Amino acid sequence: MITVDNTPLTIEDIVAIAKQQVDVSLSETETYKRDIEQGAEFIQKLLKEEGVVYGVTTGYGDSCTTSIPLNLVDELPQHLYTFHGCGLGENLNVEQGRAVLISRLVSLAKGFSGVSYGLLNQLVLLLQHNIVPVIPQEGSVGASGDLTPLSYVAAVLCGEREVFYQGERRSTAEVFSALGISPLRLKPKEGLAIMNGTAVMTGLACLAFKRAEYLAKLSTRITSMMTIALKGNAHHFDEILFSVKPHPGQQQVASWLREDLHAGEPPRNPNRLQDRYSLRCAPHVIGVLQDSLTWTRGFIENELNSANDNPIIDGEGEHVLHGGHFYGGHIAFAMDGLKTAVANIADLIDRQFAQLADTKFNHGLPANVSGASAPRANINHGLKAVQIGASAWTAEALKNTMPASVFSRSTECHNQDKVSMGTIAARDCLRVLTLTEQVVAAGLLACSQGVELRILQNECSSEQLSPDILATIEKVREYSAFLQEDRALEQDLRGLISAINDEAWPLYE
Repeated sequence: MITVDNTPLTIEDIVAIAKQQVDVSLSETETYKRDIEQGAEFIQKLLKEEGVVYGVTTGYGDSCTTSIPLNLVDELPQHLYTFHGCGLGENLNVEQGRAVLISRLVSLAKGFSGVSYGLLNQLVLLLQHNIVPVIPQEGSVGASGDLTPLSYVAAVLCGEREVFYQGERRSTAEVFSALGISPLRLKPKEGLAIMNGTAVMTGLACLAFKRAEYLAKLSTRITSMMTIALKGNAHHFDEILFSVKPHPGQQQVASWLREDLHAGEPPRNPNRLQDRYSLRCAPHVIGVLQDSLTWTRGFIENELNSANDNPIIDGEGEHVLHGGHFYGGHIAFAMDGLKTAVANIADLIDRQFAQLADTKFNHGLPANVSGASAPRANINHGLKAVQIGASAWTAEALKNTMPASVFSRSTECHNQDKVSMGTIAARDCLRVLTLTEQVVAAGLLACSQGVELRILQNECSSEQLSPDILATIEKVREYSAFLQEDRALEQDLRGLISAINDEAWPLYE
C-alpha cells in the first residue's frame, strides 16, 4: 500500500500504481486533512472579501482581465473542463491513464493548490476501483499544463464523459451509479488546479523511464550474446581500459559485459585485434543511456513531487502566488534527451544484427543465421526479413528523435507565447521506446540463434557460457523455437515484445 500525503514518491511508486502492482490510499490524519483544507478555506475567505483570484473571479488565460460575477463563480470550473473537451488522436491506455491520475494526485496532495480533501479522495477512488478516464493523447502544448487531456480527468471526477472500467469503455455516470460514487461539484479553483498542471507528461515520463532503464540492461545482454556469436573480442571491455574514461554508466555497462563474457579469457578471434564499432563501442553507446538515467530521474521526480499549477495557494500564510509552474520544460528536455539515447540503442542492435546476418562479417555462420540443414539451405532464408524489419523500425525511431521542445507555438491570443511541448516529447519518447523494443526483440532472436549455431558448429559449448547467457536463450525459446525451417515470425516477435514489457529476463543486480 502506498499512502499519499505530502511525502515524495518515486518513479517506481508511480509505475507500480499504474500497473496495479500496489494499492493506493490517501492519508487520513487530521493534521494532513487540515493542511489540505486550509487552502480551500482561504479561497472561500477571499471570495467573501471579494478578492480577485485568477481563475476564480476572473476568466482564464488571456481572459484574465474579464471579471466573473460572484453569482457565476461556482459555474466557472465546469465551463473550464467543458470547453477543453476537444482532445483528438488515440486514447491513453489504462496503464497510462492511471499514471496520469496518480501524478496529478501527488502534485495536488502537496497542499498548495487550493483544493479540498474531498477532491483528492475522489482521485483515490478512481485508482482504487480502477476507473480510468478516457483521455485523448493530442491537444496539449505543455504549458498552462496539460489543459485539454486533464479536462477529461476533471470531467470524470464530476461524473461526466467516459471511462475504462472492467475492460470496457463506459459512461462515467453509469459506472458511478453502479458503485455508489457521488460526482463532485468542483469548488472555485479546483477545475484550474486539476487541469493547470503537468500530470500527463509526467505520468508518461515515469513509464518511459522504467522502460528505458530495462532496455539499457537488455541491450547489454544482447551485446554479450552478439559478441559470442560473432567471435568478438571481450578484451574491448577491459576494466583498466574503462578506468581511463570514467563515465559511471559506461563503466557499468562494460562491467556487465565482462561478467557475461569471462573477459579474462583469450579472444575468440585472435586474428582480429579490433571488432567493428557496434561491438567494440557498445558500452559507449549504451553507457550514454545508462548515464542519462541519473539526471532524467532527477528531472522527472522533481516535477512529480512539485505543486505545478497556477496560481499557487499558500493557505497557511494566506498568499495567492501567480506564476508559471505549469510549464513542462524539464519533462520536455528529459524526454527529448531520453528518446535520443534510446533510439541509439535501436541503431546499435540493428548494426549488430546486420553483421550477424551477413556472411562477409559473421565469421562462418550461415547467411541470415538460418538453421536449415545443407539439403534445404538454398530455399531457407532465416532471419533475412526480420533484419529488414529491424532496420525499418530503427529508421523510424531515429526519425522521431527530432526534439519536440524546440517547436514552441504561441497560442491563446499570445498569452501562452512560449510553451514546452512536454507532452508531445513524452509521447514521442514512448513511440521511440516501442520501436526500439521491436528492434531489441529481433536482436534477441538473432543473437540466440547465432550462439546456438556456434554450439552446433562445435565452436563453443554450453559449459563455456555463463549461466545468465544460457538462461536468456532458454527464456527466448519459450516464445520462439530455434529457426530451422522458414516460418512466419510475427507472433514470435510479438511474444518477445510482450516479455520485454514484462521485464521477463532478470538482468544484472
